Amino acid sequence: MSTAATSVHLPSDEALMKKIGWKILPFLMVLYFVAYIDRVNIAFASLQMNADVGLSSVTYGFGASMFFVSYFLFEVPSNYILSKVGARWWIARIMISWGIVSAGMMFVRSETAFYVLRFLLGMAEAGFFPGIVVYLSGWFTASFRGRVTGIFLVAIPASGLIGSPISGLILDHMNGIAGLRGWRWLFLLEGAPAIILGLVCLWWLRDKPAEVSWLTPDEKSRMECLLASERRGVEAVAHYRLSAAFTNFGVLLLAGVLFCIVFGATGIAFFLPQIIKSFGYSNTVVGFLSAVPYFTGVVTMVLWARRSDAKRERVWHMSAAMLFGTVGFIVLACLLSVHLAAMIGLCAAAMGVYASNVVLWTLPAEYMVGTTAAVAIGVINSVANLSGIVAPPLLGWSRQVTGNFAATGWIFASFLGLGMILTFLFTRTSMYRSARSARKV
Repeated sequence: MSTAATSVHLPSDEALMKKIGWKILPFLMVLYFVAYIDRVNIAFASLQMNADVGLSSVTYGFGASMFFVSYFLFEVPSNYILSKVGARWWIARIMISWGIVSAGMMFVRSETAFYVLRFLLGMAEAGFFPGIVVYLSGWFTASFRGRVTGIFLVAIPASGLIGSPISGLILDHMNGIAGLRGWRWLFLLEGAPAIILGLVCLWWLRDKPAEVSWLTPDEKSRMECLLASERRGVEAVAHYRLSAAFTNFGVLLLAGVLFCIVFGATGIAFFLPQIIKSFGYSNTVVGFLSAVPYFTGVVTMVLWARRSDAKRERVWHMSAAMLFGTVGFIVLACLLSVHLAAMIGLCAAAMGVYASNVVLWTLPAEYMVGTTAAVAIGVINSVANLSGIVAPPLLGWSRQVTGNFAATGWIFASFLGLGMILTFLFTRTSMYRSARSARKV
């Protein structure tokens, strides 16, 4: 099949992409769903754990951030190894190890144990999300990648949508069973599925289309031609050395933008239950109310990703979403005492944060290919997740100093505003201009 033939998508290509999507996306979403629950379930555990163990707001925030310290340190090496050994074995390893550590959180009895286990959890999970992004780039072409990434990233707000009520129910209804507090049951019951799914990965996942039995020989050939043509197109416009993953100004700016987005997402994940709890509700009610912002995030990120695919425009879609999230956080800060208004602000904030996140993750694979793309994605994600080191302690300190979450809203809004400025600077880079030229060819 000629390059010219593969540069244009045929009507049958969409059916082929849908077939692949139905085979691999649901399972990948379940993996990330479980991963994200295990990452942030301390937000609900803290409603009991902080008092039991004696953790202050600052201590809790610092402990939450330890996950991101090790995540940053091991992210790039993990993604590099994945690009060499393949996704199947490495993702299975990640899941099994993080499941063991997450379940082990039930044994926390001191600040030191809390810090150590959070550090180990970040080490275990490092490389999982960027590895999945690299994995998807080997199965879908750029014109489908926005909606695919959007569907996959639904697992983040979906983990809050489904996991929040479950976590609230576990805290209240498992409390005291077998002499264990609800938060200890929470870690055990939500950590075990990762171990099981890690073993399933070895049976279910394959590294590339050519290795699966559910595609016909013609479908495998078509996918290989499409992906090879796309790689050649990217390299013809701009070929990057491996070192560019660490030094290219465009990569670093994308990392900065994602830092600001993840700051907002981290704050929502770790402090949403506490914000709603401050309204005076029970743990069970907090669980169900916490699901509402995540629901709005699910709907928005899917629709916004599809729109960015249809328009073949990413950067300004990302900026508009960040602007919407900024407004939501400002509403939260100004109207915290008006509970309905505060909830509306939280919903708008979640919509903006998750929609901008999904659009950003379509960008790296459109600019780079191969190991360089894999490492660049690891760099972007690891630098961005440094916000997890900054956000929880800063937000915990602001809560402890002010006695409420109004200052927290202003901090969120400020970081998303910074993200919009960095996005504007990205549009002035050679990486952005080269990509636009490639799309016009």
